[in-house]
Amino acid sequence: MSASDTQTKIAFLRGLRAVRTFRPEPVSQEALDDILLVARWSGSASNRQPWAFIVIKDRAMLDALATKGYAGHLTSAPLAIAIVMDGEAGRQEHEIWDEGRLAERIMLAAAAHRLGSCIGWLQGDGINEAKELLGVPAERRLRTIISIGHIDEPAQRARPKPPQARKPLTELVHEERW
Repeated sequence: MSASDTQTKIAFLRGLRAVRTFRPEPVSQEALDDILLVARWSGSASNRQPWAFIVIKDRAMLDALATKGYAGHLTSAPLAIAIVMDGEAGRQEHEIWDEGRLAERIMLAAAAHRLGSCIGWLQGDGINEAKELLGVPAERRLRTIISIGHIDEPAQRARPKPPQARKPLTELVHEERW
């Protein structure tokens, strides 16, 4: 692989951003199938694959789920994927790790199709309310819903940007010891 190929791939990975506003057109079935295939092949502790996915396209359902935590971006998304974890007793830490890896890979797969995405986090009573809305069994764990859609570029550009987007590596990286 050439240096320019590597730099292109690194730029793609660095370019992943949370997108909270979407255009109304639907996501193609081809893109959705690719995203789900990447999700299916995501790594997990002991290859347990402790997840299932609920693809949500119904506008009323997306709007209802948007009120159950930090997920307001669902109101403009044409599609979302809810990540339902097994909820296996004694494996919560493993599942949390796996869920994070999985969510990031779903977002990267969406970005490969030039789609935007954002992680939504359910909280408090919203967790059980969302589980009830989606028919998720009580013993399963539901926290994450990822919105996916075509990026509304003008709305994205209009969002206020934080004064300092990223800390410099000198503040983050330690060699051998703290």
